[in-house]
Amino acid sequence: MQYVNRTCQRSGGLWQGRYKASYIQSERYLLACMRYIELNSMRAEMVTRPGEYRWSSYGANVLGKEDKLLTPHGEYLALGSTAAGRQEAYRNLFVNDSVWNLIRAATQQGVIVGDSRFSEMIEKRLGRKVVPQPRGRPAQGKNSQTKP
Repeated sequence: MQYVNRTCQRSGGLWQGRYKASYIQSERYLLACMRYIELNSMRAEMVTRPGEYRWSSYGANVLGKEDKLLTPHGEYLALGSTAAGRQEAYRNLFVNDSVWNLIRAATQQGVIVGDSRFSEMIEKRLGRKVVPQPRGRPAQGKNSQTKP
């Protein structure tokens, strides 16, 4: 790691600040997350169309290109009984701004992509909070007295 830091004139751990993961409520948000990821290369202006990015699953999911590295998820397979039907349904999948914002926030903060019931279930299993908490110290109650 010291060699890489010295060579690249950087500091810190090699993967520091790079990996972010979130639990996803698959039946509700998985396909939206897939679309979000597939469109990242366009948002980053690496390509003009999502199918142009070599490492994207867009070519397989929307255009029907064979990709031996991919195994279609059950939620994707449930979109239709034929490959053409699934591709059409996936292509027409509407994702609104509130879902994009939820996915973006979860990506940045490493929190849940799902509804409150799903969040509560994951919190119980993990024994910790998984939704964003207010920053800073908790506010003191009105009846709290401080000593001089």
